[in-house]
Order: sequence, then structure tokens, then C-alpha cells
Amino acid sequence: MINVIKIELVGFASNSYLVTADGKNAVAIDPAQPRVLEEAVRRGLKIKYVLLTHGHFDHIGGCAALRCNGAKIGCLEGERETALGKNNLAEAFGGIAVPLFTIDFTCKDGEEIVLCDIRFKVIATPGHTSGSCCYLAENCIFTGDTLFCGNIGRTDLPTGSPRDMRESLRRLCSLEGEYILYPGHGEDGTLAQERERGWETC
Repeated sequence: MINVIKIELVGFASNSYLVTADGKNAVAIDPAQPRVLEEAVRRGLKIKYVLLTHGHFDHIGGCAALRCNGAKIGCLEGERETALGKNNLAEAFGGIAVPLFTIDFTCKDGEEIVLCDIRFKVIATPGHTSGSCCYLAENCIFTGDTLFCGNIGRTDLPTGSPRDMRESLRRLCSLEGEYILYPGHGEDGTLAQERERGWETC
């Protein structure tokens, strides 16, 4: 059984998550700040992999520190350019335009990858960005900026698409089973709660 540790960071940043199955090795999802590494060390966890739901700067700020500490960084194929280029919006918000890391691997829609003995299923959910995705692990779903608790992600940023977002929401809401929702911003919730809001028909 996996353990999910939510790191609510200060300032303008996303929620970050550490996911571990053995209490020793972990996968970081959307490490927004270098503080994610400090939190992992404090908890006795070694971050071996990073999964990005998308490449915006407020989700990738800790990647350089983690990669320098040996972590391998992955995202959906097609999102590499956003993460490593101007569309990550860092420059637009006064940050460093060029990230000090690289993408080590990419994954495909529907692919199942096993990292640190945790099986993640990749679901492409374009809309917020063209390469946004969600990750399923056991009864957990990490939704990035696609779906929040009571809200959905913006579609007016570079590579965003309202049409793609509607299809992605329909896809998420049609998933069988119940999932704890771990979004990129705000509080946790459940996919059942979001189905009741009717996002799939927006």
C-alpha cells in the first residue's frame, strides 16, 4: 500500500507530493520548490524519480535540486518542450526562463510504469497544456492543473485548449472506481465529488 505525503509550499507554487511504498524510496510528483528535497531528507526518503503532470514553472521549481541529487525526471511525451522552454511561463512571472535540468524519460497515454515498486498508469489530459496528464496509483489520482476540488484548470495559457479540457474531464469522470483526488492546487477531494459537479458536461 502506498503512502502519499502532501507538501503544501509557501508562495506561488503548486502542491507537491511524495509517494512511497516502502518508506525509503519515493517518487515526487510536481516538485514545485527545492524544499521538496529537504522534506524528503527530513522524512528519511530518497527521491529516485520525478513525475510531472505538466511543465509550468510553479510545478517544476524543485526539479534541478532533485536531479542533482540523483532523481530521474519524466513527463508525458510532448510536454518536454513546455517544461524546458518559454511556455513554462517562468519568464512571464519574473523567474528564470531556462530550467536548470533536463527530462530523462517520457511516457505515453495509457502506459503503466513501475517506479519505486509503485505502479502508475498514465492518462493524457490535454487542456491546461497540450501535454498535461494525470497519474493513477492504487486508489489515488494526481491531477495536476486539470481537475481541482471544486474547480478546473485554466485553458487560456499557451498550448491550452477549452475543447481538449472538456474531453479530458469527460475521460476522468468516466473512470471506473473511486479515487482520492490529489490536485495541483487547493485541497484534496474525491473523484466521486467531482463527478457530482458534472464537469464532464461543461
